[in-house]
Amino acid sequence: MAVIEAGSRTLRAQVSAPSPEDDVPGRPADPAVDRELRAVEEELLGRWPETKLDPSLDRIAALMDILGEPQRAYPSIHITGTNGKTSTARMIERLLLAFELRTGRYTSPHVQSVTERISLDGTPIAAERFIEIYRDITPYVTMVDESRPHRLSFFEVLTGMAFAAFADAPVDVAVVEVGMGGSWDATNVVDGQVAVVTPISLDHTERLGPTPGDIAVEKAGIIKPDATVVLAQQPADAAKVLLKHAAQTDATVVREGEDFGVVHRELGVGGQLLTLRGLAGEYEQIFLPLHGEHQARNAAVALTAVEAFFGIGRMHLRTLDADTVRQAFASVTSPGRMEVVRRSPTVVLDAAHNPGGAQVTAAAVSEVFGFTHLVGVVGPSSDKDVRGLLEAFEPVFAEVVVTRNSTARAMDVDDLAALAVEVFGEDRVQVEPRLDDALEAAITLAEDEGEYAGAGVLVTGSVITVGEARLLLGRK
Repeated sequence: MAVIEAGSRTLRAQVSAPSPEDDVPGRPADPAVDRELRAVEEELLGRWPETKLDPSLDRIAALMDILGEPQRAYPSIHITGTNGKTSTARMIERLLLAFELRTGRYTSPHVQSVTERISLDGTPIAAERFIEIYRDITPYVTMVDESRPHRLSFFEVLTGMAFAAFADAPVDVAVVEVGMGGSWDATNVVDGQVAVVTPISLDHTERLGPTPGDIAVEKAGIIKPDATVVLAQQPADAAKVLLKHAAQTDATVVREGEDFGVVHRELGVGGQLLTLRGLAGEYEQIFLPLHGEHQARNAAVALTAVEAFFGIGRMHLRTLDADTVRQAFASVTSPGRMEVVRRSPTVVLDAAHNPGGAQVTAAAVSEVFGFTHLVGVVGPSSDKDVRGLLEAFEPVFAEVVVTRNSTARAMDVDDLAALAVEVFGEDRVQVEPRLDDALEAAITLAEDEGEYAGAGVLVTGSVITVGEARLLLGRK
């Protein structure tokens, strides 16, 4: 257990795996349940990692078949894109819940606990239920494993668990986020009546292609015949690919900027006040407790997806009840996305992990907080465009503390430091291999500037880094 002394506060921090006796956010309180959950996680992690993409739906389709096609027991809203998928999924979920539908939400990766990936009615399933679902489908997973050249992957098994959990609940609608790409993603065994494409930018280029247009080819695969496609603003080459695929599948397309969008936004305490244009009219005085123009645009996408799900626009129905929409958006949370976890100095967490995400985060931090001295804590994964990430943050970081999270995917700190020096210059870079030490160093640098001098800390670079920082800073 490391202790971070930060001014008048003491932050108790733990990066390594906690013991069952510790009360750690995201872990079950019962030691026996905690041990069993760890055993399940170890079994899952012994499979192909979720970052490995195999262009085949054969294994997941075989699992769905043997489970009785649970993914067809409910309608689905299917979400792909490069950035904003999870926040958009959480907004869609809140809207559906406000209209009294029972929801299942499947998102990835998780911030602190693997159970977060499968939610029912807006709440991650309990560890006991997660274990139960895994044990229930294990015999069927084994049957598929034994009949194929390669075993089901980590992500494929989790996807099967989610779809089974939703059918068992049962849910009225599933909100399903793609893991990577679209066409060959395990989630693509669903036939989403609404397909959402958030902004496409460069990420996973070694697997999906070197340009937004190439990446869009993969992501277009979630567009199914007669679906409604909700398109956020896209690069021109990506939009061309998506529109062509929609035409080939007789899907109806609604586009941000033409059919829906953000009419007005202004900063508010703890968020922003919006006027959104949907498919059949405007919704005014919507308070969204999330920061950044990108989150306002995600809100417009989410609202339009729910309108499309209910048939507004296609069936000439009137707008959704505005008061219910306001209530839904006011309840939205998105952990690790422009999340303030501490004051004096202000510490913000954001899971930006590619250049596109870093650019919108940098803009949002500048707009919302007006820091005059911002210290970055950056711990990316080695398979990302780390130079592009650092370059996007360079204009807003006065100093950067480079570090790593506890996973094998984390970038080597020495390699990261060398790259950071090239981007920031040696005088602006500090190296702290341990994340707890990096947080302490950044907070100290911010405190040295003084709270009233406008100093703050932004922790970013990876969902994993942000999740571990959340734990270190005591957030649940």
